[in-house]
Amino acid sequence: MNEAVQRLETPEECEQFIKNVQKKYPDLALEAHRKAVELRAEKHGVKTTVEHELLRAVYAYEEALSAKKGRKTRASRTWQMIDRHGIINAADKIVKRKNATLGYKTLIEMNMQDFAFESVVLRYPDSFEPATVDRAKARLDELKHA
Repeated sequence: MNEAVQRLETPEECEQFIKNVQKKYPDLALEAHRKAVELRAEKHGVKTTVEHELLRAVYAYEEALSAKKGRKTRASRTWQMIDRHGIINAADKIVKRKNATLGYKTLIEMNMQDFAFESVVLRYPDSFEPATVDRAKARLDELKHA
């Protein structure tokens, strides 16, 4: 990670850095987006690594959406689902959907697919239903062949 990005301490500092470098240094902006995701996820008191990575997925989606729309955008429906079902069950339901979600597609476009729920599912398959793991594999295979 770039030294300047490493020194960023808050998501707000990351946002300002992104604005300053986006046009001239898009790779640095992407690093700053990733750093902002990590800083936001660290604020939650989650118990497991899989929960932490799923939170990173939600924040990455918000970062990608905000960059795409040019204004701060929250993943409201995803957060509602997390509040109702818990983060692991919410991710399970989202990944099992027949069609890829907007979040998945948006993360792919931003070159942040490693943050997608599908990627987290494949890193921690024992935390999810077998059907969810199968759907995640199929979706990522589609990406490789696209």
